[in-house]
Formats: sequence, structure tokens, C-alpha cells
Amino acid sequence: MEDQRRDLQALPKAHVHLHFTGSLDVDTLQNLAAHHGIPLPPELTDREGLKVPDSRRGWFKFQRHYDLARRAVKGEHSLRTVVRSAAEREARQAVRRLELQLDPTSYAPSVGGLHRVLDVVCDEARVASAATGVDIGIIVASSRLRHPLDARTLARLAAQYAGDGAGEVVAFGLNNDEEVGDTAAWEGAFRIARAAGLKSVPHGGELRGPEHVRDVVDYLQPDRIGHGVRTVESPELLQDLVAKGIAFEVCPASNVSLGIYDHPAAVPLRQLLDAGAHVALGADDPLLFLSDLTDQYRIARDDHGLTDAELARLAQSSIDASFATPDKKSRWAQEINDWLATEAS
Repeated sequence: MEDQRRDLQALPKAHVHLHFTGSLDVDTLQNLAAHHGIPLPPELTDREGLKVPDSRRGWFKFQRHYDLARRAVKGEHSLRTVVRSAAEREARQAVRRLELQLDPTSYAPSVGGLHRVLDVVCDEARVASAATGVDIGIIVASSRLRHPLDARTLARLAAQYAGDGAGEVVAFGLNNDEEVGDTAAWEGAFRIARAAGLKSVPHGGELRGPEHVRDVVDYLQPDRIGHGVRTVESPELLQDLVAKGIAFEVCPASNVSLGIYDHPAAVPLRQLLDAGAHVALGADDPLLFLSDLTDQYRIARDDHGLTDAELARLAQSSIDASFATPDKKSRWAQEINDWLATEAS
């Protein structure tokens, strides 16, 4: 068996499942809160991370904590700080491509509107990309907690910023509580986004099972599905998604912290890979789970037994699943090969 000791932090990779406020670390959140004079509850700064027993789901606790943290992200300075700190953090992990997801609605009141949010975020993404070498695309996402007509407004907004360069909007998503709403109601928003050339990246198959994944696939036509891990409960559906080339954004630490699975080894990463699925590991919300992207690769190594060659293929899969341009993907693929060619320490 090969020696599995190559540096995972140095493995070139893409990060395509990272939420805006959730991308912060505790120190940066504290600095932003202090800047605005906003007190933070102890549960956001105790450095123990969000964790619920596997006997119950932790979605509502998670959402409450995320909403509390988001109160500190207001104004242009904060928006730029989030983007810049995310880029710097990902650069330290050899991330070549970052696709950062946000719902502009949450931040619009503090900067004067939805357009202003994207003006600031996209501009800082271009600046941060140039400064760090991390190629940053933006994903605009709507929330299931808001009316589907609001999603259409966001889809039209996202279309105005569409492109494949650094700091442009590359995809449209749907997130938040999977138990809320009828998935078909968001079909119109995704149709608007696709007409503008944006990719489809809705969440699904984490809190709910295969029947929900089927609805997401039928109505929202995803290029990638956020999480999607519970698709494995239906082998027939899993093979259908694999045949369609739909990639899975798998976030092991998040799944365990929310009580979806009781241990990292229970996350069905191996099942997805063995079925031929394209998988991109993601950290989801490092602020709340205290687990970054490299930690997800450590889980793949330590809990799922992936060899360095398999980890390199997983990193390649993350790059293939990204919406970066083909020339960039080709360059990063060679860098992954170079990593694998180095001797393990």
C-alpha cells in the first residue's frame, strides 16, 4: 500500500461549496462585530464548533447561529473583508478555484440595494483573485425561506453579472431548509438563470432523501447538487445522476455536525466514488463547523482510506466540477500531477 503522507494542504484543488458569511473564521468575525459594535453570543466564539447529537438534526440551531453571525456583515467594508479573507484562506490551502455563494438579499440593506452588493462583491473578487492567485467565481443563491418570485428577481440580477472571468457570476443556486416549499415553484427562476448562461447549483439530498433529489433534478436541472449525499439511498437514482454527469458537492464535516451522519466514516463518500460520481469536497461553513477544505481531504484519507492517488483524482474531480475555463482547468490538472509525482514525506 502506498505511503499516504503527501501534504494535503499543498494539493491543488477547487472549492465550490462555500457560503459567504460561513467562510469567515472566528477572529475575523469578531473583528467585524467589534467594528460595528455588535455583541456576539458565546456560541459563535467558543471555538468548539456547531455539533448536534446524531440522534437529531441540527438545522435550526445551525440557521440561528448563521443568522447571528450575518448581523456582523454589514456595509462595504465587511463585504470586502469576507471576500478577501476567504481568498487568503483558500490560497493557503492551494485552492486554485473558489466559487463563493451568497444571497445578496441579506446584505442589501446595509449598502443600498441588491445591485450594490454584487458590485462590491464582484469587484473585491477581482482584486482578491489578482492578489492571491485564487480564481474566484461568484454564485448567487436564493433562499427557500423566501417567496419563489424573489428568486426570479435574483436570477435576473445574477444574469446582469454573468461571465466566466474572475469576479463574475457563474451560477445560480437555491439553499436553506430543504423541508420548506415546493421545489417546482423555483423552476422559473432557474430557467431565467440558464437562459443567461448561468449554471444550476441547488442544494438537495441532505436533510431529505432521494424523493427530494428527484424533484431537484427534474425541476431545477442541476449541473451540480449541493450535498446530494442521500441520493445513495436509491441506487437507481444515483446511477441516473451519474449518467447525467451531475456532480456532488460533498461536505463531510457539515453532514456530521448537523447530525445527518454520526461519524465522518458514515458519510457515503466511497459509495459515490464507487458509483462513478463526480465529487467535489466542500467545507460549507468553516465558521460554524471549524473545519476547512483541507480537513475534508483529511477525512477522505483517514476515515475513508483514500490513497494519495485517489485523493489526487478527487482534487481533479473538484476542478472538473468547477465552472472555470478549460485552459485554467488544464493548467491545474498538471499541478495535481506534479503533486502526486513528489515523494511522500
